[in-house]
Amino acid sequence: MNTSGNTILITGATSGIGLAFAEHFAHLGNTVIICGRRADRLAEIKDKHPGMVTKECDITNEHQREELHNWVISNYPEVNVLINNAGIQLVTDLTKPVDLDMVRMEMETNFIAPVHLASLFAEHLKTATDPSIINISSGLAFVPIAFMPVYCASKAALHSLTLSLRHQLKDTPVKVFEIAPPSVDTELGHQRREDKTQTHGGIPIQEFLSEAMEALHNDILEAPIGQSKGLRAKGDALFGAMNH
Repeated sequence: MNTSGNTILITGATSGIGLAFAEHFAHLGNTVIICGRRADRLAEIKDKHPGMVTKECDITNEHQREELHNWVISNYPEVNVLINNAGIQLVTDLTKPVDLDMVRMEMETNFIAPVHLASLFAEHLKTATDPSIINISSGLAFVPIAFMPVYCASKAALHSLTLSLRHQLKDTPVKVFEIAPPSVDTELGHQRREDKTQTHGGIPIQEFLSEAMEALHNDILEAPIGQSKGLRAKGDALFGAMNH
């Protein structure tokens, strides 16, 4: 993948991995369009990075996803990269009746939105220059942590989706990447923490970003990062150890 000269749409880019990608791609000379639900965060980012394009959008809402697609194509027809990054991570106890609204929100954010957005942009991307779809999954797509079953299942589904999407686009110019982060020190999972200022823990975000960008630059279409390599390689053998 050419990492400069692109027009890139990144979902869930008001913090964490999404924001790190946005800032780095902007530094490399790309036009970067970010979307998120938090208008205050978008305004702060715009103040800090005036050249970055911001768009308020709740990607759990199918109509807002369609409106986002139409707005991007109308205003930035040169768009050639979609990064499906937005995600939430919740604790779900399956031994008790679950809150289906929360289950639906987690699946809508982590899986259904990438399905929908990829399908909306695919036809346009086929005609773009050096086009790519980049799905951000997780090492937990390969080995789940049982107290976050819906999150892990959504990322496993995204991994499977990426394989199928790559196959369906194999005769087109569109490259389909999967970046599978390990635990990265961001605010992911803040919804389930009492202290909202506490971060996720894990590797520094710049360490993740360096390895992820190297994978993209070298066209490594499936790129587990850091400890995710072991999860991808060993799979079921690690489940017992991780959930002891």
